[in-house]
Amino acid sequence: MAEKNTIGLKLQAVRESRNLSLEALADRAGLTARVVGQIESGALIPSLTPLIRIARALGVRIGTFLDDQENVGPVLVRAGEQRKVMHVSDKDHPGASDLDFFSLAANKAGRHMEPFLIDIYPSSAQEAKPSAHEGEEFIYVFSGEVEIVYGAETYRLSAGDSIYYDSIVAHNVHCKGDRPAQILAVVYAPF
Repeated sequence: MAEKNTIGLKLQAVRESRNLSLEALADRAGLTARVVGQIESGALIPSLTPLIRIARALGVRIGTFLDDQENVGPVLVRAGEQRKVMHVSDKDHPGASDLDFFSLAANKAGRHMEPFLIDIYPSSAQEAKPSAHEGEEFIYVFSGEVEIVYGAETYRLSAGDSIYYDSIVAHNVHCKGDRPAQILAVVYAPF
């Protein structure tokens, strides 16, 4: 779990540097102290929505939880050199992950976009509830099929398809079918 808990460890470090209790941060982020504590301990793999809420409550970019160090120049990522940054839950099951995020801009200082390659795996569990957060998202499907629930609409995308949407509308991205999918996702979350 240590490899998967880099988000929790960074979250705890930032929270403690701000002299905030779990309860105070949870209140500011609109979450429960239990959820924040589970994220910090690595017992819960968070989705992007609570991470964005926590980042806003702490006054930091969401990338703060993903970066090891910051680079003010361009960040070049060669084919095959993407770092697995985090596992993100797309279900309500703690410790489970249907999404593996590979950062394409790790260590880039002052960025406003979060570009990721994401491997999405078929899930045998019930689909997660759609969630919303400030910002916008762009998704391009490299392989497989994904389904995007966006408000009252459902979109099915295959290799070569893309979609751009406002993240404030409740949405959920998941694999469709029994084969994994890979997408490029660019998430913009205003600070």
